[in-house]
Amino acid sequence: MTDAVLGGTGTALINILLLAILFVVAIAIARLRSLFAIVMLSGVYSLVSAAWYILVDAVDVGFTEAAVGAGMSTAVLLAAMLLTARTAKPEKPFSRIGPFIVCAAAGIMLLYATIDLPPLGDPASPANSGVGLTYLEVNWYDTGVPNVVTSVLASYRGFDTLGETAVVFTAGLAVVLLLGFGERSLADTLRRAPKSGTRPGTVQKDGDGT
Repeated sequence: MTDAVLGGTGTALINILLLAILFVVAIAIARLRSLFAIVMLSGVYSLVSAAWYILVDAVDVGFTEAAVGAGMSTAVLLAAMLLTARTAKPEKPFSRIGPFIVCAAAGIMLLYATIDLPPLGDPASPANSGVGLTYLEVNWYDTGVPNVVTSVLASYRGFDTLGETAVVFTAGLAVVLLLGFGERSLADTLRRAPKSGTRPGTVQKDGDGT
């Protein structure tokens, strides 16, 4: 009994620690102006989120967050930085009022929508009836995985998950190909062009026309 209580307390403390790290990283991302630092901290945020998802037995969500959030998204954002500046422009004093109002309105609507959600543990809810009830009954005996969502995505719907992974990889690859890795910055190339008197991509001829 004591070991169970201590184990539950340790898990709760780790949850609080990970959530605190996420809060601090989110505040740092909102305060920074260096795009490179923001991208790196976004990757850290995704990795910590993946660790927290795994801690609460949502291994499928943790895997997706680590692969897409910390992996592909970070690589794509770093590639996009090659086409833009490294520092964000200074914001006007009241430029954040509009986004704040939109976020507050969205939060209020989400909280209002929770009224229609079934109570926690309701046996008549869609998740606890029909095929969901069947998964709950046979999941542990078939897979031995405590999280039913993980076993459904990785085992019962494994081919479907493989197809979704291929689609996400193809989309990321297409974005990388569109961004390109050749030039350091297209804006810098355009700024240098008027100084030399030529357009980007043209070859300046010598006095003899060669």
